[in-house]
Amino acid sequence: MRVVLQRVLQASVIVIAEDGREQEVARIGPGLVALVGFAGGETPDDLDWMAGKIAGLRVFGPRGEFDLPVDEVAGEVLVVSQFTLLADLRKGRRPDLAGAAPADAARALYDDFVRRLAARCRRVRQGAFGARMRVTLENDGPVTFLLERGGAA
Repeated sequence: MRVVLQRVLQASVIVIAEDGREQEVARIGPGLVALVGFAGGETPDDLDWMAGKIAGLRVFGPRGEFDLPVDEVAGEVLVVSQFTLLADLRKGRRPDLAGAAPADAARALYDDFVRRLAARCRRVRQGAFGARMRVTLENDGPVTFLLERGGAA
């Protein structure tokens, strides 16, 4: 499991349908955006660890310092599935996505992870798993972290 976690001033997700229509499915104010990819093989302990890490990470403060977790600043969390985080780019010019979990397994892991995170954070929103999305965010800092845990990667 890989997560790119960004502290943001705001973020949104728009789903783009096959016919080109667009629909906003999530929007947050100040908080965190978690781009999440699964390798397959992640355990409930891995999902719990990651949810706890994100919920407890002290990356907020009145002047941008790292003192408080997201809930203590009434922040929100936006979770977006992103299987390309598991791409192997070492060879050639085309991403090798064999390291990402198959869609059905990834969907179950994603849903379970979102539930676990929502049990720890008051305001959790999410994108649309497997959809083509436009994710817009305004990074605050910039503050960006890479978190990894479990799975086959």
